[in-house]
Amino acid sequence: MELAYDRCGSGSPLVLLHGLGHHRRGWLPVLDLLAERHDVIAVDFPGFGESPPLPAGLPYNAETLGAAVEEFWGLLGVKDPHVAGNSFGGYVALDLAARGVVSTAVALSPAGFWSRSEHLYARTVLKLLRTSAQMACRGGAGLASTRQGRMMAMGLLTARPSQVPGTAVREAAEALRGSAGFAGTLDSCVWMAPPPPPKVPITIAWGQRDRLLPRRQAVRAARWAQERVVLMSGCGHLPMSDDPALVARVILENSRD
Repeated sequence: MELAYDRCGSGSPLVLLHGLGHHRRGWLPVLDLLAERHDVIAVDFPGFGESPPLPAGLPYNAETLGAAVEEFWGLLGVKDPHVAGNSFGGYVALDLAARGVVSTAVALSPAGFWSRSEHLYARTVLKLLRTSAQMACRGGAGLASTRQGRMMAMGLLTARPSQVPGTAVREAAEALRGSAGFAGTLDSCVWMAPPPPPKVPITIAWGQRDRLLPRRQAVRAARWAQERVVLMSGCGHLPMSDDPALVARVILENSRD
């Protein structure tokens, strides 16, 4: 299916996957850095951002959304790209690596390595963020218009919320509010265990100051991957906003041809 995307750079293809309720423009801070070596394709999942919803009857879950993205890059003539994902997108990236349909995968604070209580906490926070986004959008400029407002809107997602541009906060809130696939995808995550072992090289990286999926989950991810997880100093759940240079370095080191 056709999906909304941004594309820049040249080299081997690199597909970027956003988190639950987020959108492709969340990768904007790192696009130019990654485009120095890759043909970068940042895509909105079906039912998120500016992409159309899934066809009627298809459920929203990691498998269907991952399959839609795989079908989409095929339409672009791309085969076996590198892939990087954040949060839910990180889980999808690891699932694609488990299926062996990508060359490499990077997962930034991926979902799926939580305890039962951590899982419930994350679901509750995401629901509250959706409600807050809906209320803020009804109120016009809302939280994005002031430094204090940005602290409130982004404090659980970034380590440096006051530094996030107001435009980015508004766009993120609009994407979260308008996500046709949000509720269905969240419901599919009643419990989501880690995917099968990867068939291609992977890197898992975690923000040391992640407040949505705390860094203790990185220990479980390391056991699953049977290798060290990279800890990103000074970064929250959306490390692309906190330290674009560090995130780009983590991705580029894993996606060498």
